[in-house]
Amino acid sequence: MYMWFLFAMLSALFAALTSILAKIGIEGVNSNLATAIRTVVVVIMSWGMVFLTKTQGGVTEISKKSWVFLIFSGLATGISWLCYYRALQMGEASKVVPIDKLSVVLTLLLAFIFLHEEFTVKSLIGCILIGAGTLFMVI
Repeated sequence: MYMWFLFAMLSALFAALTSILAKIGIEGVNSNLATAIRTVVVVIMSWGMVFLTKTQGGVTEISKKSWVFLIFSGLATGISWLCYYRALQMGEASKVVPIDKLSVVLTLLLAFIFLHEEFTVKSLIGCILIGAGTLFMVI
């Protein structure tokens, strides 16, 4: 019933590990090259899961709309990773990561605008706190 919460927590844990491992691994490596290496690993792992779960047949059932938005999502991910690795190479992880996590605030705002999801007082207060916390951490 709350499996989404478990997966979200695991996502946060592995995102944290990603940042620390990347900061260590990127030393002396061009940030674009480091991103490319990471991306190859992610591609191999993702397709491995597709074949392990025997869901590769679903490729032909994906609608054109889904293809377009998945491709745009992939482009956004790639640009995000390139920018993130460059920032991580140039700055301290303890400052880069909180700024990167402002994506939470931006996601809430974009979900409200484009997906017509509910934006409550609780959401607004959370956005303000995340924004203020980020500023507090990086100043």
